[in-house]
Amino acid sequence: MLKELAKGSREAARVLAAADTALKNAALLACADALEANAGTILAANAEDVAAARAAGTKESMIDRLALDKKRIEGMAKGLREVAALPDPCGTTVWAERRPNGLDISCVRVPIGVIGMIYEARPNVTADAAALCLKSGNACILRGGREALRSNTAISEVIRSAIEEAGLPRDCVSLLADTTREGAEAMMKARGIIDLLIPRGGAGLIRSVVENARVPVIETGVGNCHIYIEKTADPETAVAVTYNAKTSRVSVCNAAESLLIDRDCAEKLLPLIKAELDKKEVVLYGCEETRAILGKDVLPATQEDYAREYLDYAMSVKVVSGIDEAIAHIAEYSTGHSEAIITQSYGASERFMREVDASAVYVNASTRFTDGGEFGLGAEIGISTQKMHVRGPMGLTALTSMKYTVRGNGQIR
Repeated sequence: MLKELAKGSREAARVLAAADTALKNAALLACADALEANAGTILAANAEDVAAARAAGTKESMIDRLALDKKRIEGMAKGLREVAALPDPCGTTVWAERRPNGLDISCVRVPIGVIGMIYEARPNVTADAAALCLKSGNACILRGGREALRSNTAISEVIRSAIEEAGLPRDCVSLLADTTREGAEAMMKARGIIDLLIPRGGAGLIRSVVENARVPVIETGVGNCHIYIEKTADPETAVAVTYNAKTSRVSVCNAAESLLIDRDCAEKLLPLIKAELDKKEVVLYGCEETRAILGKDVLPATQEDYAREYLDYAMSVKVVSGIDEAIAHIAEYSTGHSEAIITQSYGASERFMREVDASAVYVNASTRFTDGGEFGLGAEIGISTQKMHVRGPMGLTALTSMKYTVRGNGQIR
């Protein structure tokens, strides 16, 4: 099935790479209108997916990732319109120079080609990925999870039809309906078909793609994000940021999973934080000092608990001796996604910013802001936790490569 999609995707990529900004924007706006006009069809398909997931015993926190409503479809359409309004990176000059021999050399941004994406649960990713790939001049082959197949099919067909009506090949966006392990493996081995593969989902999926792919991969998304409350932290800020980072949406990769707190302020602040987290019935896994302060209803934390991405109403807690231990703990357990310090000390904040190795580092703000839209990039295709090519939220520029154009008048070497 992948080989059948591949021919259309490669041909569409060539057409799309030559398309001007106005045509790409017209296609995106047409897709946005079509999503809203076909909301009923999409919601009906999604309702079947949600019902099947509940029947299979899927956690409600994961159902939240899967479920669509009218507001979320409007949000998807809004995201497409926002991408259409963004500057087109294709053809922009990164660097230019006239050499002493008279050669004019320019480095310009160009599309990557065909981008493959393997993702789980969240059907809005289908629209986000299609929009970003189209605007950056790339065709895409999308493969969502089994649990969202009906939703993804409905969304992709609406988008494909709108793209075609706007004057571009419908195969600019393709959906691989094979949700088996074999389907994913075929994409991982698709050298010559897929130019870049982006996994987006849980730790197991991302690990499998990174370890087994034969095409270039961008590692994304696993988020064991920490909130570190330093001894000078403002209590109100510490409570509010921790509560938001943990509970505003537990099923996403920028939610906080671990809380570190200085011993000097732990007795005062931990009860306040727990009282707030109790509103959402957050289960805490704590060190012995944490349990001594908060009581034995806090479960004892293991090394595995400190390393876990819960994606649920659960959090690990550790009392630390100070910023040295906090930074060391983060270095050991962080996935390189997003880390935050709550402090009123300029020196502590600067040291944390400088020494913590992550794609996004915060001072006195929630990790939940690590998002392409919040960073002004438009809808993101993922959050890279690696260091090569791109890091952090991946917007349009991250989906381009570079080409050197050289103009001469007969120079030889």
